[in-house]
Amino acid sequence: MTTHTFTSKGDVAYAELRAQILSGALPAGSRLSQYELAAALGISITPLREAVRRLSGEGLIVLDTHRDARVAQMDMTEARELFETRRALDPAAIALAAVHRTPADIERMRAAVARLLPVTRQWGEPALLAHREVHQAIYCASHNTVMIRLLDDLWDKSDRYRRLGLELQPGAGPRTRDFEEHGEMVELVVAGDADAAAALMRRHIDMSLTAAALAAHEADVPTGTDTAGSSTAGSSTAGSSTAGSSTAGSAPADPA
Repeated sequence: MTTHTFTSKGDVAYAELRAQILSGALPAGSRLSQYELAAALGISITPLREAVRRLSGEGLIVLDTHRDARVAQMDMTEARELFETRRALDPAAIALAAVHRTPADIERMRAAVARLLPVTRQWGEPALLAHREVHQAIYCASHNTVMIRLLDDLWDKSDRYRRLGLELQPGAGPRTRDFEEHGEMVELVVAGDADAAAALMRRHIDMSLTAAALAAHEADVPTGTDTAGSSTAGSSTAGSSTAGSSTAGSAPADPA
């Protein structure tokens, strides 16, 4: 996860509220009782309001004319934009990682892969965090600070939609393809094969949980319907022939 350095109570409140919104602990559309939140965080109302204003500026909180605050509703237009931006940046980042990775980067990536868990409802949050750790280790190996900051923010903002995609797969078993692709991407980075690493990353994203959530939305499939792993979900969302190919089409969706 992103490391935060806090310089004020407002920063602490901002980071805590943001984390709760992105994780779903504060559900989309829910009303925020600012005095109750301030008391729970052990701070006064002033830094809490500062945090709420910052999150409103990011589009995560909506303030009405009476200064009531609510968590912003899920926005599938935003989900698609986040997905498309990640699809552009993640392959570029892994290609740079294949050029600039260091022995310390390699150790971090392989350790993250070793901690990877099946992304199912059973494993839930720990699996999503372990999955993010792998991807973060990969793009941090690019040593491009601008790209790393952008991808950290994209991963943060995609979390709500990624969790929505997870809800599409009740009873999904361990996902062998997920494990294999993460390990394959890391080894391509280690080998310095930038082109192959970028191509695999792009296919990986095309079959992601965010892609599945978008495809389900476009098909008007209710959350809880087990359609996320189909080839239709991958191809209709990403708009790429690779998403529906024989390599990935019948495999369950990855949580990227």
